[in-house]
Amino acid sequence: MILCISANPAIDRRLHLERLTVGGVIRACFAAAAPGGKAAHVAMAAQALGEAVRWVGFSGGATGDECERGLVALGIPVEAIHTRSATRVNIEIIDAMGVVTEVLEPGGAVTVEEVSELLRACRELFATHLENAVVVLSGSLPPGAPIDFYAQLIHLAQTYGCRTLLDAGGASLLSSLAAAPDLIKPNREEAASAAGFAVTSIASAAEAARCMIERGARSAAVSLGADGLLLLKENDAAPVFAAPAPVDARSTVGCGDATVAGFAVAAARGMSDAETLRLAVACGAANCLASLPGQIQAAEVERLAPLVSIRELEGE
Repeated sequence: MILCISANPAIDRRLHLERLTVGGVIRACFAAAAPGGKAAHVAMAAQALGEAVRWVGFSGGATGDECERGLVALGIPVEAIHTRSATRVNIEIIDAMGVVTEVLEPGGAVTVEEVSELLRACRELFATHLENAVVVLSGSLPPGAPIDFYAQLIHLAQTYGCRTLLDAGGASLLSSLAAAPDLIKPNREEAASAAGFAVTSIASAAEAARCMIERGARSAAVSLGADGLLLLKENDAAPVFAAPAPVDARSTVGCGDATVAGFAVAAARGMSDAETLRLAVACGAANCLASLPGQIQAAEVERLAPLVSIRELEGE
């Protein structure tokens, strides 16, 4: 069972238009909406691969209801903590040249009582699934959530023997490292911020991963976008780098989330390191071809996985 915890869900709205002109009146030629936020993308991608998933998170107002209905319609069980504040809307704008512009709302504030209720719901799920659960914590935190919210959840999950995957940045990442998540997956910018130096190469990505492991993470996967993914499992191990085959991307929004879904599915299935990397990178590439973020096709993942190149970096 993969438990996807969403502290800051959203409705994703994807708009296609000819040209984005600031200050003008623009008519979209295509519009679509779907459940969003990083955890929803992870849940959809993992379910597409045939894994049992459950989404648990905050949900408020009409947009929260829309997000819940969308997940249920996709066959994803939902455990919603209803909030006074409405769930946010994220807008993705794609012009005729394929340039993507994102507008992300900050999310409505949550109360102390609502945070406590989500922690209670998570505790019950962790206790139910125990060692069979892979807990994915991903995305930004809404106003009102404590900065150590993910660290609290990691400790709670570990109490029941659950494995934890964290995909976050900034202070919420830094405050969670000492809680020893099983895997963290920062992107280039998040890794640079956490390590305190620019990540401009595979070597600097490996050094950033080492810095985060020294601060407590049990393993780190640093995403370099289309250039590939570096995985370091422990400080005395050699980093492994995986690069995807080039694809003609519709959009890269949600690719990191699909990658996390690949890691979660691999953890649930007990895959080897090489199999894990192939699956995770192939999921990220398949998301580039998806109609909406997270809504990958298993057939595309199967096609792309053998095309992933993997190499150990020891001695380079």
